[in-house]
Amino acid sequence: MNRIAEYIKKNRRAAGLTQEEFAARSGLGLRFVRELEQGKETVRMDKVNAALAMFNMEAVPGKIERKDNES
Repeated sequence: MNRIAEYIKKNRRAAGLTQEEFAARSGLGLRFVRELEQGKETVRMDKVNAALAMFNMEAVPGKIERKDNES
């Protein structure tokens, strides 16, 4: 989820939007946007996709990226 959090935050800022503006334009709550950008692990995927839709993107299945110290 951290990659999504980083993507949303980076692109929201690039678009010149505050979290409040992004929340209003995407139809999401400010609390959700804040938690999403902080990398909260338990978020609703429909809301994640609503946030990603602001950038013509959506969450899709992909391989799990493991850290070097994980097996």
